[in-house]
Amino acid sequence: MTTESNENPINENKTAEDIAAEEIIAQAEEQVEEQHEHAHEILSEEQEKINELELALAAAQATVADQKDSVIRAKAEVDNVRRRSAQDVEKARKFALEKFAGDLLPVVDNLERAIESFDKEDESQKAMLEGVELTLQSFLSTLEKFDVKAVNPQDQPFNPELHQAMLMQEVPGVAPNTVIAVMQKGYELNGRLIRPAMVMVSKAAPVDTQA
Repeated sequence: MTTESNENPINENKTAEDIAAEEIIAQAEEQVEEQHEHAHEILSEEQEKINELELALAAAQATVADQKDSVIRAKAEVDNVRRRSAQDVEKARKFALEKFAGDLLPVVDNLERAIESFDKEDESQKAMLEGVELTLQSFLSTLEKFDVKAVNPQDQPFNPELHQAMLMQEVPGVAPNTVIAVMQKGYELNGRLIRPAMVMVSKAAPVDTQA
């Protein structure tokens, strides 16, 4: 009896209620620890899900951004194609008559030459002259309706983009590079040259090296 009392000096003073309370506390602490570990596992799983969702969201946003850029580029390309098509149609409309107008120009040239060949003083040719002049005016009016305009650069500075120099001649009192005669008128269609004017151009006087 004496030996047992020495080995458990603390427990001798505890009542059954104290022991039961300690067991309950120990069980409660164990349950709290288990719940804490369980909650930690749940939080870890939720964090993983959150991370996955964030990655999925970032990927979706990147996809949307790429698709948005693709849509913008596609729209720009469509607009460019539409604009080029409209320009091509406009050019085709403007210059569809180029060959036809070019074929009519020799007729105009011949009518102008015929008028120049008439003797204006001869009364017997007056009626015929008036008829040719009316025909020429009718031709010119028709050409103007389709924006075909004559290039008649008499007394104007020579322009190689519109004129073709056939001869050059020194003319006193006339500035060099001036059109002094139009051998054949040029013509433009909607501002584009379809035939240059054939002209004679003045040139500078030779320099007297003996002076």
